Amino acid sequence: MKKIAKISEVRKYVKNMKQKGKTVGFVPTMGYLHEGHLSLVDVAKAHADVVVMSIFVNPTQFGPNEDFDSYPRNIERDESLAQRRGVDAIFYPEVLEMYPGNDLTWVTVDKITNVLCGAKREGHFKGVTTVVTKLFNIVQPDVAVFGQKDAQQAAVITQMVNDLNMPVKIKIAPIVREKDGLAMSSRNVRLSDDQRQKALVLSRSLFSIENGLKNGRPLLEMINEAKNEIILTDGVELEYLEARSYPGLEPAIDLNGSCLIAVAARVGDVRLIDNIIVIG
Repeated sequence: MKKIAKISEVRKYVKNMKQKGKTVGFVPTMGYLHEGHLSLVDVAKAHADVVVMSIFVNPTQFGPNEDFDSYPRNIERDESLAQRRGVDAIFYPEVLEMYPGNDLTWVTVDKITNVLCGAKREGHFKGVTTVVTKLFNIVQPDVAVFGQKDAQQAAVITQMVNDLNMPVKIKIAPIVREKDGLAMSSRNVRLSDDQRQKALVLSRSLFSIENGLKNGRPLLEMINEAKNEIILTDGVELEYLEARSYPGLEPAIDLNGSCLIAVAARVGDVRLIDNIIVIG
Protein backbone atom coordinates (compact mmCIF):
# COMPACT_ATOMS: atom_id res chain seq x y z
CA MET A 1 0.00 0.00 0.00
CA LYS A 2 1.33 3.40 -1.00
CA LYS A 3 1.23 6.25 1.55
CA ILE A 4 1.02 9.75 0.08
CA ALA A 5 0.97 13.14 1.77
CA LYS A 6 1.35 15.55 -1.17
CA ILE A 7 -1.24 16.56 -3.75
CA SER A 8 1.28 16.35 -6.57
CA GLU A 9 2.22 12.81 -5.59
CA VAL A 10 -1.32 11.45 -5.42
CA ARG A 11 -2.08 13.03 -8.80
CA LYS A 12 1.01 11.33 -10.23
CA TYR A 13 -0.03 8.00 -8.71
CA VAL A 14 -3.58 8.18 -10.12
CA LYS A 15 -2.33 9.33 -13.53
CA ASN A 16 0.00 6.34 -13.64
CA MET A 17 -2.82 3.94 -12.73
CA LYS A 18 -5.10 5.36 -15.41
CA GLN A 19 -2.35 5.17 -18.03
CA LYS A 20 -2.26 1.45 -17.23
CA GLY A 21 -5.98 1.25 -17.97
CA LYS A 22 -7.03 1.01 -14.32
CA THR A 23 -10.24 2.51 -12.95
CA VAL A 24 -9.93 4.36 -9.65
CA GLY A 25 -12.28 4.10 -6.69
CA PHE A 26 -12.14 6.67 -3.92
CA VAL A 27 -13.14 6.48 -0.26
CA PRO A 28 -12.90 9.85 1.52
CA THR A 29 -12.71 9.57 5.33
CA MET A 30 -11.65 11.53 8.39
CA GLY A 31 -9.82 8.50 9.72
CA TYR A 32 -10.02 6.54 12.96
CA LEU A 33 -11.30 3.74 10.77
CA HIS A 34 -13.94 1.21 11.78
CA GLU A 35 -15.90 -1.48 9.97
CA GLY A 36 -18.23 1.13 8.48
CA HIS A 37 -15.33 2.80 6.67
CA LEU A 38 -13.88 -0.53 5.65
CA SER A 39 -17.21 -1.62 4.15
CA LEU A 40 -16.90 1.39 1.82
CA VAL A 41 -13.57 -0.02 0.66
CA ASP A 42 -15.33 -3.28 -0.23
CA VAL A 43 -17.84 -1.38 -2.38
CA ALA A 44 -15.05 0.60 -4.06
CA LYS A 45 -13.14 -2.60 -4.82
CA ALA A 46 -16.27 -4.05 -6.42
CA HIS A 47 -16.54 -1.09 -8.81
CA ALA A 48 -12.92 -0.12 -9.52
CA ASP A 49 -9.50 -1.66 -10.08
CA VAL A 50 -7.59 0.56 -7.65
CA VAL A 51 -8.81 2.04 -4.36
CA VAL A 52 -7.52 5.33 -2.97
CA MET A 53 -8.57 6.34 0.55
CA SER A 54 -8.14 9.84 1.92
CA ILE A 55 -7.70 10.43 5.64
CA PHE A 56 -8.17 14.10 6.43
CA VAL A 57 -9.90 15.67 9.41
CA ASN A 58 -11.33 18.64 7.55
CA PRO A 59 -11.33 21.77 9.75
CA THR A 60 -13.76 23.70 7.55
CA GLN A 61 -16.70 21.42 8.35
CA PHE A 62 -16.38 21.90 12.11
CA GLY A 63 -18.06 24.81 13.86
CA PRO A 64 -16.26 26.96 16.47
CA ASN A 65 -17.71 24.96 19.39
CA GLU A 66 -17.42 21.53 17.79
CA ASP A 67 -14.96 18.70 18.35
CA PHE A 68 -12.22 19.26 15.75
CA ASP A 69 -9.39 19.14 18.30
CA SER A 70 -10.79 16.10 20.14
CA TYR A 71 -11.78 14.15 17.02
CA PRO A 72 -10.01 10.77 17.36
CA ARG A 73 -6.89 10.25 15.26
CA ASN A 74 -4.52 7.28 14.89
CA ILE A 75 -2.83 7.15 11.51
CA GLU A 76 -0.73 4.04 12.27
CA ARG A 77 -3.84 2.07 13.19
CA ASP A 78 -5.66 3.41 10.13
CA GLU A 79 -2.81 2.40 7.82
CA SER A 80 -2.85 -1.16 9.16
CA LEU A 81 -6.63 -1.54 8.82
CA ALA A 82 -6.69 -0.04 5.34
CA GLN A 83 -3.86 -2.20 4.07
CA ARG A 84 -5.47 -5.39 5.39
CA ARG A 85 -8.75 -4.45 3.67
CA GLY A 86 -7.08 -3.95 0.30
CA VAL A 87 -6.64 -0.19 -0.04
CA ASP A 88 -3.98 0.52 -2.67
CA ALA A 89 -3.05 4.05 -1.62
CA ILE A 90 -3.76 6.33 1.33
CA PHE A 91 -3.73 10.09 0.83
CA TYR A 92 -3.33 11.87 4.16
CA PRO A 93 -2.44 15.52 3.62
CA GLU A 94 -1.68 18.08 6.29
CA VAL A 95 -4.14 20.96 6.69
CA LEU A 96 -1.72 23.38 5.02
CA GLU A 97 -1.47 21.08 2.02
CA MET A 98 -5.24 21.28 1.49
CA TYR A 99 -5.70 24.87 2.70
CA PRO A 100 -2.48 26.84 2.15
CA GLY A 101 -4.24 30.07 3.10
CA ASN A 102 -6.14 32.97 1.58
CA ASP A 103 -8.95 30.68 0.40
CA LEU A 104 -11.65 32.72 -1.34
CA THR A 105 -13.57 29.97 -3.16
CA TRP A 106 -16.26 27.79 -1.62
CA VAL A 107 -18.69 25.26 -3.05
CA THR A 108 -22.26 25.42 -1.74
CA VAL A 109 -25.41 23.40 -2.35
CA ASP A 110 -28.66 25.19 -1.54
CA LYS A 111 -31.89 24.03 0.09
CA ILE A 112 -31.07 20.45 1.11
CA THR A 113 -28.19 21.73 3.25
CA ASN A 114 -30.51 23.93 5.32
CA VAL A 115 -32.35 21.11 7.11
CA LEU A 116 -31.44 18.32 9.55
CA CYS A 117 -27.72 18.67 10.41
CA GLY A 118 -27.43 21.75 8.23
CA ALA A 119 -30.01 23.60 10.32
CA LYS A 120 -27.92 23.16 13.46
CA ARG A 121 -24.36 23.23 12.10
CA GLU A 122 -23.89 26.52 10.30
CA GLY A 123 -21.29 26.26 7.55
CA HIS A 124 -20.88 22.51 7.97
CA PHE A 125 -21.98 21.48 4.51
CA LYS A 126 -20.10 24.34 2.84
CA GLY A 127 -16.99 22.78 4.37
CA VAL A 128 -18.02 19.28 3.27
CA THR A 129 -18.85 20.17 -0.34
CA THR A 130 -15.75 22.30 -0.71
CA VAL A 131 -13.33 19.68 0.60
CA VAL A 132 -15.00 16.89 -1.39
CA THR A 133 -14.75 19.01 -4.55
CA LYS A 134 -11.07 19.61 -3.80
CA LEU A 135 -10.51 15.89 -3.20
CA PHE A 136 -12.33 14.95 -6.41
CA ASN A 137 -10.20 17.44 -8.34
CA ILE A 138 -7.05 16.05 -6.75
CA VAL A 139 -7.79 12.30 -7.00
CA GLN A 140 -10.03 12.39 -10.10
CA PRO A 141 -11.72 9.08 -9.26
CA ASP A 142 -14.05 7.15 -11.51
CA VAL A 143 -16.13 6.03 -8.52
CA ALA A 144 -16.48 7.49 -5.02
CA VAL A 145 -18.17 5.69 -2.12
CA PHE A 146 -20.05 7.32 0.76
CA GLY A 147 -22.01 5.77 3.63
CA GLN A 148 -25.73 5.91 4.28
CA LYS A 149 -24.98 6.72 7.91
CA ASP A 150 -24.32 10.29 6.72
CA ALA A 151 -27.45 10.16 4.57
CA GLN A 152 -27.82 13.93 4.22
CA GLN A 153 -24.18 14.23 3.22
CA ALA A 154 -24.67 11.49 0.61
CA ALA A 155 -27.68 13.34 -0.82
CA VAL A 156 -25.77 16.64 -0.88
CA ILE A 157 -22.72 15.15 -2.60
CA THR A 158 -24.89 13.36 -5.17
CA GLN A 159 -26.72 16.62 -5.90
CA MET A 160 -23.43 18.49 -6.24
CA VAL A 161 -21.95 15.92 -8.61
CA ASN A 162 -25.06 15.95 -10.80
CA ASP A 163 -25.40 19.75 -10.81
CA LEU A 164 -21.73 20.38 -11.63
CA ASN A 165 -21.41 17.52 -14.16
CA MET A 166 -18.55 15.96 -12.23
CA PRO A 167 -17.27 12.82 -14.00
CA VAL A 168 -17.52 10.54 -10.97
CA LYS A 169 -20.10 7.88 -10.09
CA ILE A 170 -21.36 8.03 -6.51
CA LYS A 171 -22.08 4.78 -4.67
CA ILE A 172 -23.87 4.70 -1.31
CA ALA A 173 -23.05 1.85 1.08
CA PRO A 174 -25.45 0.71 3.85
CA ILE A 175 -24.98 1.51 7.53
CA VAL A 176 -22.82 -0.89 9.50
CA ARG A 177 -23.91 -1.39 13.10
CA GLU A 178 -22.39 -2.77 16.27
CA LYS A 179 -23.91 -5.99 17.62
CA ASP A 180 -26.08 -3.92 19.98
CA GLY A 181 -27.48 -1.85 17.10
CA LEU A 182 -25.43 1.32 17.59
CA ALA A 183 -24.39 2.79 14.26
CA MET A 184 -20.63 2.62 13.89
CA SER A 185 -18.93 5.99 14.30
CA SER A 186 -15.42 7.20 15.03
CA ARG A 187 -16.95 9.22 17.87
CA ASN A 188 -18.26 6.09 19.65
CA VAL A 189 -14.89 5.61 21.36
CA ARG A 190 -15.54 8.80 23.34
CA LEU A 191 -18.63 7.33 25.00
CA SER A 192 -18.37 5.90 28.50
CA ASP A 193 -19.99 2.51 29.09
CA ASP A 194 -23.03 4.20 30.64
CA GLN A 195 -23.31 6.72 27.81
CA ARG A 196 -23.07 3.98 25.24
CA GLN A 197 -26.01 2.16 26.80
CA LYS A 198 -28.03 5.37 26.77
CA ALA A 199 -27.06 6.04 23.14
CA LEU A 200 -28.83 2.83 22.11
CA VAL A 201 -32.12 4.71 22.42
CA LEU A 202 -31.35 6.26 19.01
CA SER A 203 -31.18 3.05 17.00
CA ARG A 204 -33.89 1.45 19.14
CA SER A 205 -36.24 4.34 18.31
CA LEU A 206 -35.51 4.07 14.59
CA PHE A 207 -36.17 0.32 14.59
CA SER A 208 -39.41 0.91 16.50
CA ILE A 209 -40.55 3.41 13.88
CA GLU A 210 -39.68 0.99 11.10
CA ASN A 211 -41.62 -1.85 12.75
CA GLY A 212 -44.60 0.39 13.41
CA LEU A 213 -44.72 1.47 9.78
CA LYS A 214 -44.63 -2.16 8.67
CA ASN A 215 -47.70 -2.72 10.86
CA GLY A 216 -49.55 0.19 9.29
CA ARG A 217 -49.18 2.76 12.07
CA PRO A 218 -49.11 6.47 11.06
CA LEU A 219 -45.66 7.92 10.45
CA LEU A 220 -46.05 11.07 12.56
CA GLU A 221 -47.49 9.09 15.46
CA MET A 222 -44.42 6.87 15.46
CA ILE A 223 -42.10 9.87 15.21
CA ASN A 224 -43.72 11.53 18.22
CA GLU A 225 -43.53 8.36 20.32
CA ALA A 226 -39.85 7.96 19.49
CA LYS A 227 -39.13 11.60 20.30
CA ASN A 228 -40.69 11.18 23.72
CA GLU A 229 -38.62 8.10 24.45
CA ILE A 230 -35.38 9.89 23.54
CA ILE A 231 -36.28 13.06 25.45
CA LEU A 232 -37.03 11.00 28.55
CA THR A 233 -33.65 9.25 28.40
CA ASP A 234 -31.39 10.86 30.99
CA GLY A 235 -28.11 12.11 29.54
CA VAL A 236 -29.37 12.22 25.95
CA GLU A 237 -30.16 15.61 24.42
CA LEU A 238 -32.26 15.29 21.27
CA GLU A 239 -31.32 17.63 18.44
CA TYR A 240 -33.81 16.37 15.87
CA LEU A 241 -35.83 13.34 14.83
CA GLU A 242 -37.46 13.94 11.48
CA ALA A 243 -39.00 12.19 8.50
CA ARG A 244 -37.94 13.51 5.10
CA SER A 245 -38.28 12.42 1.50
CA TYR A 246 -35.07 11.00 0.12
CA PRO A 247 -32.99 12.29 -1.51
CA GLY A 248 -35.02 15.52 -1.87
CA LEU A 249 -35.25 16.01 1.94
CA GLU A 250 -38.72 17.55 1.86
CA PRO A 251 -40.79 17.13 5.05
CA ALA A 252 -42.70 13.83 5.05
CA ILE A 253 -46.02 13.39 6.80
CA ASP A 254 -46.75 9.90 5.51
CA LEU A 255 -44.93 7.03 3.90
CA ASN A 256 -44.87 7.91 0.21
CA GLY A 257 -41.87 6.80 -1.82
CA SER A 258 -38.42 6.70 -0.26
CA CYS A 259 -38.45 8.19 3.25
CA LEU A 260 -35.49 9.04 5.46
CA ILE A 261 -36.02 8.84 9.21
CA ALA A 262 -33.04 10.70 10.69
CA VAL A 263 -31.99 11.42 14.25
CA ALA A 264 -29.24 13.46 15.86
CA ALA A 265 -28.54 13.78 19.58
CA ARG A 266 -25.82 14.58 22.05
CA VAL A 267 -24.85 11.95 24.57
CA GLY A 268 -22.68 13.83 27.01
CA ASP A 269 -20.48 15.94 24.75
CA VAL A 270 -20.58 13.42 21.87
CA ARG A 271 -22.84 14.21 18.93
CA LEU A 272 -24.28 11.09 17.25
CA ILE A 273 -26.39 10.67 14.14
CA ASP A 274 -28.31 7.69 12.79
CA ASN A 275 -31.03 6.97 10.25
CA ILE A 276 -33.08 4.43 8.39
CA ILE A 277 -34.56 4.64 4.90
CA VAL A 278 -37.97 3.08 4.39
CA ILE A 279 -39.86 2.66 1.15
CA GLY A 280 -43.60 3.36 1.04
